[in-house]
Order: sequence, then structure tokens, then C-alpha cells
Amino acid sequence: MRPFRLLVALALLCLPPAQVWAQRAPAVAAAASLNPAVEEVAAQFAHDRGAQVQVVFGASGTLTRQIQDGAPFEMFLAADEEFADKLTAAGLTKGPGTVYAVGRLVIFAPKGSPLTTDPNLDGLRKLVKTGNVTRFAIANPDVAPYGRAAEAVLRAHGVWEALRPRLVLGDSIAQAAQFATTGNVVGGLLAYSQVLTPGFAARGMYAVIPQRDHPPLRQRMVPLKRAGATSSQFYDYLQTAAARAILQKHGFAVPE
Repeated sequence: MRPFRLLVALALLCLPPAQVWAQRAPAVAAAASLNPAVEEVAAQFAHDRGAQVQVVFGASGTLTRQIQDGAPFEMFLAADEEFADKLTAAGLTKGPGTVYAVGRLVIFAPKGSPLTTDPNLDGLRKLVKTGNVTRFAIANPDVAPYGRAAEAVLRAHGVWEALRPRLVLGDSIAQAAQFATTGNVVGGLLAYSQVLTPGFAARGMYAVIPQRDHPPLRQRMVPLKRAGATSSQFYDYLQTAAARAILQKHGFAVPE
């Protein structure tokens, strides 16, 4: 054995088992709306299969660009189909992947906000009409599928143009949620999965937006070219009843 390889092997032997495991854990890119749902799935995967993945969360558009630039991810869980399909068309995936979940949007108002939340956005329209909207948070439609869905909802209810100057755009749906709960913001359009996280619902009120008001948030995952055995197992695990039950608990619909 060469001296360098011997030193590496000895170093690994000195690490606790968890650290050795982390050295080998493949990186999985996932849309920000999936945190903490996929964290829980990954933990259950580790328990059930004895293997571990490292999940990196971000805006789907940003993660897509990183993968195109050579980021060392082995799998991508997008917040819609478009970004996953773009990678497949570029020859960066092992096949077209599959839809693993369908996302939902909510309108959220933090405590103390004058905004009344309802599925038809009546409260938001009234607030816009009276000129009492200070700032309103959504994810950036240019990089985040939930942002595009939010734009579609606001257009469908006739408030997009009036709200545009007052929009606070998050680079991801997670950042939009941060904006919606802090500062001079009356509310926002967020992922249903976010408001179901522990403690979030206590920060304000929300109402689930009907799916008919925006294009379906069909979330597709794809194994990337560099995918190894563990990430391939995780890809399969996300399609099991155990994983789907976790996703449903966190506010996602699952494909039939």
C-alpha cells in the first residue's frame, strides 16, 4: 500500500463509526420546500437500510445550475418537473426519473398582521384595495417553482400587478418563509410543508390554496450520472410506503 493511502486508511480507522459513515455519504440535492420532510425520510432510510445520504437544500433553479456546473451531487429532488427534465435533456441523469410528491401552497399571515387568510384570497384583495399591504413574501419565480406557482395564484386573483412593487422575493421557498415571519411583512404564499413544521403554525394563521389556482407542483426526482449504490437505494426508498407516509405527514400529496 502506498504511504498516502496507508495514512488515509489509518485516519479512517481512528474515526468514530458515524464519522466514517459521513465520509462515504453521497450528496443529494433537494428543493428547500422538502426540509424537514426529506431529513426525516433520510433518517428513516438510515435506520431501515443502514446507509446514509447527505441532503443539501436550496432553490431548484439554483441547484440545477450547480449540477450543470459540475456540483458533486448524485441525486436531485426538484420542486417541479421542469428543472429535472432540463438535466435529463442535457444528458446529466440516469433516465427521466419519477414524480415522488405533489406540493401545495398556503397563504400565511404572521401574528399581528392585518391580513385575514382564506383560500380565495378575499382578505388579501381587500388589503390591497385599501392600500394596507406593506410587503408580501413569495419565492422568486425565476428560480423557485413555488415562486412561479405563487405568481400564478396572485394573477388568478387579480392582485399580481398591484402587489409587484411590494413583493419580497426569497431565493428559495425557505427564505420566503423567513421573510414572511419577520420584518414589515403582512404575509406570504408559502409551501404547506413549511407551516406544518413544529412551531411554525404558532407564528400566525394560514389557509391552503386550492390546487386549481396554480399549475400542479409535480415534484420529480432524478438519479444523476454519478449516482452510486447508496443514492440509488435512497431513490428507490423514496417510492416506498414508509417514505410516502412521511411526505404526506409533512403536507405533500403523493402520486397514485
